Amino acid sequence: MQEGVSLKPYNTFGIDVRAATFAKFQSIEALIELLPTIRSTETIISGGGSNMLFTKNFDGLFAKNCLLGIKEIERTDTTIILEAGAGEVWHDFVLYCVDHGYGGLENLSLIPGCVGASPMQNIGAYGTEIKDTFEYLDALEISTGTMKRFYLNDCAFGYRESVFKRELKNQFIICSVAFRLSLNPTVNTSYGVIEAELTAMGIESPSIKDVSNAVIRIRQSKLPDPKQLGNAGSFFKNPVVSAGILATIEQSYENVPSYPANDGMVKLAAGWLIEKAGWKGKRLGPVGVHERQALVLVNYGEGTGSEVYNLSEQIIEDIKQKFGVSLEREVNIY
Repeated sequence: MQEGVSLKPYNTFGIDVRAATFAKFQSIEALIELLPTIRSTETIISGGGSNMLFTKNFDGLFAKNCLLGIKEIERTDTTIILEAGAGEVWHDFVLYCVDHGYGGLENLSLIPGCVGASPMQNIGAYGTEIKDTFEYLDALEISTGTMKRFYLNDCAFGYRESVFKRELKNQFIICSVAFRLSLNPTVNTSYGVIEAELTAMGIESPSIKDVSNAVIRIRQSKLPDPKQLGNAGSFFKNPVVSAGILATIEQSYENVPSYPANDGMVKLAAGWLIEKAGWKGKRLGPVGVHERQALVLVNYGEGTGSEVYNLSEQIIEDIKQKFGVSLEREVNIY
């Protein structure tokens, strides 16, 4: 336990704020020792720090999850269940699976963060979501100090949603996550951008390694490296709207990207809306919108969390005014 620690190395925006108390835990026993403090003060349990924006110093406990390890739980003729510690770097875990020929996560390559955060918001990309391969997770209940196992139906996964962001928010600490992966994988290239990248790579019959490499190339071409330019990846969720709102937008724009959603609703591309509104590449002092991906807000070096937040507010208001669409932040604000 340390006091007054800078969180600049622990958030990918690189915002220089301080936590009143800081700790790392590498075992369940160490986490249990922290429970009295967690129960008595506001606490952030962090993995890679890739989905948070600090607008001020944090007066509580910032605890970094360093629970590591990857182990085989079960193997059949066609599948394998792998369990990974919540502190494992997500991309490293994906590459481990790909290198061993375990299929199902390759489309989620290069997503920042740690394994423990993946079910929190049902991370997804290029036609794949965590729920597609999720088997179970083990989480420590803060109030009782007991471990509970959550299966797929317990998690209420939705678009960037889970029970841990709603009903059970701040009640459990995810310690490990297990996935059922294929030993005879079938690649998912349903997203045209992946097919186009594979074609550019000269690959006609792709393996999961080829798909992973294609996704990495796509993401690197569009998204800045947080080590070089502070960001938290996609800052906004893709909005789900009525067909009527889409029809109104289509009166002014051609080829509006949209995807079917539940109950007759449609999902729009937030990045497209932001770009059409003229924000792509726009800079406001030390912060701005990335020049290659309008969905990404960036800190050019000495920006504050408040400056990033204020930029996001201006974008939200502008998109509402121009398109009648309400954007929702994907990043947690502190």
